[in-house]
Amino acid sequence: MFDPSREDVRRFFCETWRKHGERLPLTALEAIALDWILQHPEYHALLAAPGEALAAEFGADRGNPFLHLSLHLAVAEQLQVDQPPGIRAAYQRLLRSTGSPHEAAHALMECLGEVVWRAQRDAAPPDATAYLDCAARRAGGAGRA
Repeated sequence: MFDPSREDVRRFFCETWRKHGERLPLTALEAIALDWILQHPEYHALLAAPGEALAAEFGADRGNPFLHLSLHLAVAEQLQVDQPPGIRAAYQRLLRSTGSPHEAAHALMECLGEVVWRAQRDAAPPDATAYLDCAARRAGGAGRA
């Protein structure tokens, strides 16, 4: 199981940004990460300063760009393999509802964050049904289709 440290995650995103700036080849995962980094220009300066990025603290009053980008990656990977089953269809409903791939991804990220938080709080595995139901609610449906 892949279990990166906080520093590993931050280095990954900073290195992806550096490689992009130097026009170096990217791995498949870096290419996905870059797509999301490019959609978040507010993170570019931090990603260009790895020392600052490694040392930065993000409290409740300041959004964590590394968590945000990591959630984008998680959702992108889930959509590629339709795991949990039905997440791709849920995304398509969100896409029709929001009209924006980015906003649809953000809606899924909020649902994923909620499900992971509950799983950690309850010391239980993430609830795929709750995840899909949350996505359905955000898309304007009463439940999964």
